[in-house]
Amino acid sequence: MSLWAIIPVKALRRGKTRLAGVLTEDEREVLNLSLLGHTLKVINQVEGIEQVLVVSSDTAVLALAREQGAKTVQEDGNPGLNTALHRATMVAQMYAAQGVLILPSDLPLLQTEDVKEMIQLSENPPVVVIAPDRRNEGTNAILIKPTGLIAYQFGDQSFSKHCSQAKRFNLNLKIVTSETLGLDLDLPEDLNMLQQFQQRQDNL
Repeated sequence: MSLWAIIPVKALRRGKTRLAGVLTEDEREVLNLSLLGHTLKVINQVEGIEQVLVVSSDTAVLALAREQGAKTVQEDGNPGLNTALHRATMVAQMYAAQGVLILPSDLPLLQTEDVKEMIQLSENPPVVVIAPDRRNEGTNAILIKPTGLIAYQFGDQSFSKHCSQAKRFNLNLKIVTSETLGLDLDLPEDLNMLQQFQQRQDNL
């Protein structure tokens, strides 16, 4: 069954504004570009992903994505994340994608094993596989197979909203919790968590 990865990316200078207290605008831009590069590198190593689709309004983001072999969708205006993801999913469906993995590009610890685990858990559709953030509030990754089973609810308390939809429609719901999938870089404390993880790895 054809599975596409959809990666939404904010404009480089608009992303990670909640880190403005600890990182300059230039530093945040470098961070966002580095995170995207890491995400694309990981995804491209997973055999179960047929195609990667990056959606963004930033031409530099789209250019990097194309260099890495991804297809791209350029946002017009400011449609909001859920609308942009819906449009990107429609593009994937036009290419006969039968499942989509929505993967934000701000997961610094993302590993190929994380993606492979989500794919393995999606073997019995109709299924929704969700990886929450470390607070169990946000959605750090969601795999939906076949496409279109539920509406995207990214934003406040998206994890519980996505789970509620899956349960309401009696879908096969799988939850993936891991340290590497659970850490996204939104707040200064997340940067501290990343540094602590890296220090532990260095001490092994």
